[in-house]
Amino acid sequence: MSAVAEKLGAGTPATVDELLKTVGMTLVSSVGGASGPLYGTFFLRMGMTAGAVRELDGPALAAALRAGLDGIVARGKAEAGDKTMFDAMAPAVDALDAALAGGSSVADAVRPAAEAAEVGRDATAPLVARKGRASYLGERSAGHLDPGAASTAILFDTLAAAVAGSAG
Repeated sequence: MSAVAEKLGAGTPATVDELLKTVGMTLVSSVGGASGPLYGTFFLRMGMTAGAVRELDGPALAAALRAGLDGIVARGKAEAGDKTMFDAMAPAVDALDAALAGGSSVADAVRPAAEAAEVGRDATAPLVARKGRASYLGERSAGHLDPGAASTAILFDTLAAAVAGSAG
């Protein structure tokens, strides 16, 4: 994200899709391993879904996040229990959808999403990785949080903090 911040320091894109495309392309080109292409796909798919708008309401944010998650699944073929970023991201997106469907505002819906990401992250600790780089470790991967799930929890916590900051 340091590379993203540096890139955006040169000028903030005018629309959400331009911003998310910039984030995605920067991550693809600057982050090694599987995370760069996966997070790049996540943000690119979000941007394609968000469109050329200046801000997102709750349903638009939820749709963009769902599209990003779908992109990660398409690229990485991960599913629940594989010990990947999916294990934190899918519950977070589901929690956001549920909160919005229950009538919560965006500001109130992003906190349970961040909490669901944290629960998903923590649930990866006892698992043996079946996908991604950690799968090369086999049984030795058990007892450690998945780094992708951990970074996903950070992203959702940051989203919740940013929305709370803009709502107040």
